[in-house]
Amino acid sequence: MVGDRIKATVALVERRGYALPARRLGELCFGGPVGEAEVLAAVASSSSLRLMHGLVVGPDLVPAAPAIATRARTHREQAGAYLASTLVRVSPYVLGVAVAGSLASGGFVESDDVDLNLLVEDGHRHLAYVTLNTLGLLHAARHRGKPVDAHTRRPLAPRLMTANLILERSQYLPLVRQDAAMAYELLCSRPVFGSGHWRELVSANRPLVEHLPQLRQWAGDVGSTVGLGRLPGWLFPRWADRPARAVGGAGWRWMQWTRRGDEEALARVAFVRNTMWPYALFEDR
Repeated sequence: MVGDRIKATVALVERRGYALPARRLGELCFGGPVGEAEVLAAVASSSSLRLMHGLVVGPDLVPAAPAIATRARTHREQAGAYLASTLVRVSPYVLGVAVAGSLASGGFVESDDVDLNLLVEDGHRHLAYVTLNTLGLLHAARHRGKPVDAHTRRPLAPRLMTANLILERSQYLPLVRQDAAMAYELLCSRPVFGSGHWRELVSANRPLVEHLPQLRQWAGDVGSTVGLGRLPGWLFPRWADRPARAVGGAGWRWMQWTRRGDEEALARVAFVRNTMWPYALFEDR
């Protein structure tokens, strides 16, 4: 039933800490898109769902609805300027880039960072992580006055970019996880580069489409490498991924150490890593 599908979608969205307006919720609904009117009808007949501040919320997010609505109103599309196309130019092993997190969901505010999902060639996962963080740090050095919160505050400069998910080609052809949550992680992101590779991922993981048929048209037709003047691939041999892992791991552990007294930030990190399992970098499980 449509009502059950909508409730399941709301539950997954709420586990990620936000809520969606009826129209957007219908677009992302499990089992296929439904119209805004159908969503509103399902909410009206439900004992657990409510429409608050223009958002469909369940009982767990009722207290947070006003703050979530404020974030949605202040969403800024120009935050896409944070996306350094430099990442694609200097990283010839990057096959696909998708905007994720609050920028993709519609609740981005100035204190947020930009979350990215990446597809990369085999043997370049940690190189991609180190490159992204290096570019982010260089860019952040020019924006020290950027508003921050508990998640983006850093000792030297604010955090501007984060790799939510980095998948090597062999990891997504096919994915180990083909559940509804992984399908939603893809659908609620927005590909901005390498549409052919994102479509390849979807084609190799048909159960994802069973959860969310919208994925068939999701990748669209976005940027290619044509005209970008990318660096030659031989500059980034696969053996370099091992030292990159050591460098990236040391940086990641240091950041966790700086957060040791911030329970909210640590809880958020744990949640994201659990959501991305088994694809989280520096996985210790």
